[in-house]
Amino acid sequence: MSYQYLTNTPLDEAVKNYLDALSAQGLNLGDERIPTQDALGRVTARAVYARICAPHYNACAMDGIALDARITFGATETTPVRLKSSDYTWVDTGDPLPAGCDAVIMVEDVVEEGDTIILYSAATPWQHVRQIGEDISAGDMIQPSFTIITPAGMGAMLAGGILQIDVLKKPVIGIIPTGDEVVLPTDNPAEGEVIEFNSTIFSGMLRDWGYTPKVYPIVADKPEEIRRALEIAADECDGVIINAGSSAGREDFTAAAIRSVGEVVLHGIGIKPGKPAVLGMVKAPHKDGVIPVIGLPGYPVSGIIVMELVFKPVLNALTKQRTETPAIVEAVLSRRLNSSLKYREFIRTRLGLVSGKLVAVPLSRGAGVVSSFVKADGIIDIPQEREGYEAGESVQVRLTHSMEEIRSMLVVTGSHDPLLDEVADLMRHRWSGSLVGSSHVGSMGGIMALRRSEAHLGGIHLLDEASGAYNIPYVQKYFPQGGVVLVECVQRTQGLMVAKGNPKNIQGFADLAELEFVNRQKGSGTRILFDHLAGQVGMNLDSLRGYNREEFTHTAVAAAIAAGTADAGLGILAAAKIYDLDFIPVADEQYDLLIAEEALELETVQQFLEILQSQAFADRLEKLGGYTLRNPGRIIKWH
Repeated sequence: MSYQYLTNTPLDEAVKNYLDALSAQGLNLGDERIPTQDALGRVTARAVYARICAPHYNACAMDGIALDARITFGATETTPVRLKSSDYTWVDTGDPLPAGCDAVIMVEDVVEEGDTIILYSAATPWQHVRQIGEDISAGDMIQPSFTIITPAGMGAMLAGGILQIDVLKKPVIGIIPTGDEVVLPTDNPAEGEVIEFNSTIFSGMLRDWGYTPKVYPIVADKPEEIRRALEIAADECDGVIINAGSSAGREDFTAAAIRSVGEVVLHGIGIKPGKPAVLGMVKAPHKDGVIPVIGLPGYPVSGIIVMELVFKPVLNALTKQRTETPAIVEAVLSRRLNSSLKYREFIRTRLGLVSGKLVAVPLSRGAGVVSSFVKADGIIDIPQEREGYEAGESVQVRLTHSMEEIRSMLVVTGSHDPLLDEVADLMRHRWSGSLVGSSHVGSMGGIMALRRSEAHLGGIHLLDEASGAYNIPYVQKYFPQGGVVLVECVQRTQGLMVAKGNPKNIQGFADLAELEFVNRQKGSGTRILFDHLAGQVGMNLDSLRGYNREEFTHTAVAAAIAAGTADAGLGILAAAKIYDLDFIPVADEQYDLLIAEEALELETVQQFLEILQSQAFADRLEKLGGYTLRNPGRIIKWH
């Protein structure tokens, strides 16, 4: 790019040209490994996967008594159940669930009469129990690459067994004050002396943004001294600010100094104040790529404006981040949200812009589910006097992410598969500003979300028992007028996951009788497949223990089996491999993507499909295991 002296380039164009020039030459930070407890505010250098489940044991979620729920069946106000001391165990919140127990009754519901306990209502299996993997399952991606680590994120990592984390190095930004008339702060400056306080302002701004400033001694208005100071700073820092000397004055040497050791991309921006800014770059002496060098005008307001509007986007690009001021927004609630009149309640929520409306998808409210804070885009504030909101109502949301991020968020709602996390992570590697918000609600949940225009796309794998076909009959049924596109994704293997070594000698569905099963939620494609296969062998589902025990992800099912609380569950090979379980294949199925027709041309959707067809994605699927790629991204005709 040719050098132009004091141009009047529009701001957006100037920032874009500068970022493009830096990116073309390579704008990179190294990474380092640090203790997770020290990682607050740092940026992940690569995806972080849980090593253990959280919780890692079945934990009592209430003070009260633990027991086998079956002995309470039939308890009512008129026909209470009486328990002997041998029927239960007193427990406190957080205690391991005693052997032989599958439920906790909170102390408020326990009536003591001498040595006897009376119950006036029945317990349900696994009530008031935090099951293994309720919050995080081993192998789950806790945070993708290039995301800021929050206190909740640190907690989630530690809960998932991550004691050390790879992060981008914290950028050090050098500040070089220049000028013959500039002096250090004093309470008695001489006539003609200018107190140097700009570096204090810029240092504070940098610290606010999470960077480390390094202020160098004041340099006189001599070209050779400025050039030498720039060389030293470029050798020691990840970015350099030269303050003053950027205009067309007699002793304004910044542009010349940058040009003598690097390149001036642009000199002069069409803003007031801040017009004389110099945007340049210098080859990094001891690493690949270049470091940004910016010449700021001497007037403090001009310098602040240029720092905010120009240099901050550059630093965000350096650390793969985008930053906006949180705000209060109005969003449409995706589902009914109940609340108690006792409390003012704060609900973590995902947000996404779908069909021109801001949609709020509330996350889990469990007090121990720290991962919901990691995923949240905002907080819904339910006043104490309200019992909640109906689906479709408007709610006020306090943002924890910027509106710019939310507008660019790709909203994925449907069937769970780890490949969705892998696609999202690869997107961040390719396009650092890309964001994917994924909610696991099952295949039918995904179809309903797209019908209500609450998602851009969702994964589905629905078997039509009558025809034996996957997905197309359901799309034809629920979208007779069109409005969606069915896109081929992967073929994957479903099977029975069992403990390592298959100690129960399970060979197929007929062997599940009298064993403890763990199921997927109603409406999920895996649940529909299980019911179909069970029907083929004449299985009585009412007698299958654990049939109504539901989990929302394949990894959560695998976690239950690995922990020994279930003998078997239907899931994908990738989940079994994560937990080192044995796997008995039972069916190959088609896992496809249902995409809203109006969203098909969105940049983020096209990026998603591009990753789907990439070799990097194929490599990750091979590592996960159990997938076959044929024509990923191909549109499937269903009309």
